[in-house]
Amino acid sequence: MRTLVLNAGFEPLAVVTFRRALVLVLTGKASVIAEDDEPVVGPTEILGRPSVILLNRYVKIPYRHDLAVTRRGVLRRDNHLCAYCGKTATTIDHVVPRSRGGGDTWENMVACCLRCNNTKGDKTLASLGWSLRFVPKPPRGPLWQLKELEKPAPSWSEYLSERAA
Repeated sequence: MRTLVLNAGFEPLAVVTFRRALVLVLTGKASVIAEDDEPVVGPTEILGRPSVILLNRYVKIPYRHDLAVTRRGVLRRDNHLCAYCGKTATTIDHVVPRSRGGGDTWENMVACCLRCNNTKGDKTLASLGWSLRFVPKPPRGPLWQLKELEKPAPSWSEYLSERAA
């Protein structure tokens, strides 16, 4: 189950696990706006399962220009579509192969289907006569920064031991 986190200004900030949301509420960092029907049953108490929470303090998300390149990020940026043929992509490809000096950058990596990736190998696009369907660019916007906010929630035993102390 996932929970929507709203910033103090009521703008959507992130989607986190309900356990993380409970920790934010129980530590006084957020308040519950809406709850689901099924409660969370703990060893000593029954709590409502939050579906929307509101942070008590405003959190400013800094915009980072140096977003790390990952396989998952490249596939997500390209909407899981091959940059060469447009079919469903399952791998990534370096436009300028690493063996020819290409690096691991957002501008040099694209989503690619297995067939095109095997055909291209370590060749350049000019030698094959291929072209890209779009110009690869680094992703922009606040949605790419939200994954950093989701941290693993502590276990129930950790929470209860902190609360008892």
